[in-house]
Amino acid sequence: MTTRPPDPSRRAILTAASAAVATAIIDAAPARAHNGAGVVQPPAPPPAARLTLDDGRASNLHDVLAGRVTALQLIFTRCRATCPIQGAIFGRAVQALGDSVADARWLSVSIDPSYDDPGALRAWLARFGVSPRWRAARPDPADLPPLFDFLNARAGGADNHTAQVYFFDRAGNLAMRSLDFPPVATIVRIMHGLSAR
Repeated sequence: MTTRPPDPSRRAILTAASAAVATAIIDAAPARAHNGAGVVQPPAPPPAARLTLDDGRASNLHDVLAGRVTALQLIFTRCRATCPIQGAIFGRAVQALGDSVADARWLSVSIDPSYDDPGALRAWLARFGVSPRWRAARPDPADLPPLFDFLNARAGGADNHTAQVYFFDRAGNLAMRSLDFPPVATIVRIMHGLSAR
């Protein structure tokens, strides 16, 4: 049996179609709210989760959040369903916000700490546009369940986590939970609102 080489024009069409679908999903209004989406009153401090950052440094969630306005998402690098969309959303939001919030921080936290070592986290970030303000981290495995519970982030299905964005104020407290797959404009607006407090 002979195989034909891939048709570059067909590949280009498929790539363009995939990009169009991803853009439509990213910019669409979220379909539903769950898991306490909205303002958190009063703002709540997260558990003291130990983290390994994408550059290999050891830290903890309190130190990473302190003194910055932070948008946090849960991901894992082997994810093929929701996480690539989440990465694209953050990539576009980082670009859209630019330098307008000087102390903005973007944080992608892995829910697969046994696999997602610093190299895997760096490669994942590189897929969506590297920014010095966007970091990735894996928690200590023992600290993941309390973090899940604090964020109210458990979901059914293969991904086992929501596609929400969690917003933290400069004191490191959780101030707001988004809907699943929030539009880029919403993320940017919330970051500006937290910065103005």
